[in-house]
Amino acid sequence: MIPRHSEARIQEMRPVGAFVASVLGALQSAAKPGVSLLELDALAHDMIRQAGATSCYIDYHPSFGGSPFGKVLCTSVNDAALHGLPHDYALQGGDLLSLDFAVNLGGWVADSAVSLIVGSPANPDDQRLIDVCEEALKAGIAAAVPGNRLGDISHAIGTVAKAHGFAVNADFGGHGVGRTMHEDPSIPNDGAPGHGPTLKPGMVFAIEPWLMHGTSEIYTDEDGWTLRSVDGSRAAHVEHTVVVTKNGPLVLTAR
Repeated sequence: MIPRHSEARIQEMRPVGAFVASVLGALQSAAKPGVSLLELDALAHDMIRQAGATSCYIDYHPSFGGSPFGKVLCTSVNDAALHGLPHDYALQGGDLLSLDFAVNLGGWVADSAVSLIVGSPANPDDQRLIDVCEEALKAGIAAAVPGNRLGDISHAIGTVAKAHGFAVNADFGGHGVGRTMHEDPSIPNDGAPGHGPTLKPGMVFAIEPWLMHGTSEIYTDEDGWTLRSVDGSRAAHVEHTVVVTKNGPLVLTAR
């Protein structure tokens, strides 16, 4: 069953959404050539402490993870698509960096991700990849309205991706979010319209398209966490926490 939340509870969720957005904004500003992934993780960790929040990642150990994650931020660089484990790597100009961040604040969780090109030079193909992910995210959010079906969100994302010539991996995608980071349902990044549960006000989803230049296949890095493209092509990943409301989608993590 997909949880539904009252208007009062949705108001309680707003602070964690705003906090996640503020952290990602600070990280985007800090992600410059020469800055290490560990420094970005430390910045996020400091902001978590100052806010009295709790990381959703540091003790996270699902079946597909090699060990407890141990960091508070996912930092995926270039051919890393998802779950990038921060390590001692100094960012270089032109790197394609994806940042994924989720915390619990006041008993509620928000989850969001952003992709950017570090410094310069910017590869036009990388920027196009990010732009398509952003377009797919907007389409998925636009489909998150009462009366639609869950498959309409997936279909909207997949339609944008495939229209631009990208293959879609459905192994990892969006999900419900609320008291915990991963709740029902799973939201693949491609699917059939008109299928799945009916969307109703008060449902809260993390919608998260991710794409790679040349493939839809991934493998797990030796660190036990980072998922990389099998052909070495670059990847982008974007995400927002979204509430289905009678007045349309409400993006809690809007930056």
